[in-house]
Amino acid sequence: MAKSPQRGAGAHRRDAQGTRLRLLDAASELFAERGYERATVRDIADRAGANQALLFRYFGSKKALFGEVMARGGQEQLRSTPADRLFEVALRGMLAGGGGDADRSLEVCLRSIGGSDEIADALRGLGEEYAEVLATLSESDTGGLRGDLALSWLLGIGLMRVVVAKEPLASADPDTVCSLVVGALGGLLEGLPTGDGGRRVAEGGGDGAGGGVPEGGESRGNPG
Repeated sequence: MAKSPQRGAGAHRRDAQGTRLRLLDAASELFAERGYERATVRDIADRAGANQALLFRYFGSKKALFGEVMARGGQEQLRSTPADRLFEVALRGMLAGGGGDADRSLEVCLRSIGGSDEIADALRGLGEEYAEVLATLSESDTGGLRGDLALSWLLGIGLMRVVVAKEPLASADPDTVCSLVVGALGGLLEGLPTGDGGRRVAEGGGDGAGGGVPEGGESRGNPG
């Protein structure tokens, strides 16, 4: 008899954890689809099959929920993804359009631009972290600028595909887009490493994936 309350408490904790995760998933989806301002607390709770009172109990506020969504997605991606894979992993996440388990943090950024000052600050902070990691892939003294340019390219692709829905990009095959874009990226971030210390060649791109730029980088404007 004494064990029943313990089992009940454990079940309650598991149920609470499950509800919290469903709210996070629903918020991630709606923030990516609508942006921070247009994704309402009511709609998030409805999609999660919960009520608004539980959302506020677990997160305190919509802004705090947004912060957790970004931390779970973008921050986790930054922590767990090798620097030389970050651009492609983030790009594939945007191209997936919510399919599978793709992280949608950059979609959330794109949809939420122009929101409140506090949200804009959070988005800028995440963007700066992505750019800083990408900058480490350049051996040039303009690495910081190159990191910003790479991030701008990434977000520009997302803007044209996700928000503007510009064809043919909007319906282009993700593998094709990644092959073209990542293959050309070596001209900007020339120090992309591989596991054996050589230079990275994009999968499927062959030796010419970098747009005809020699591996040694002789035609680059700044050899670093």
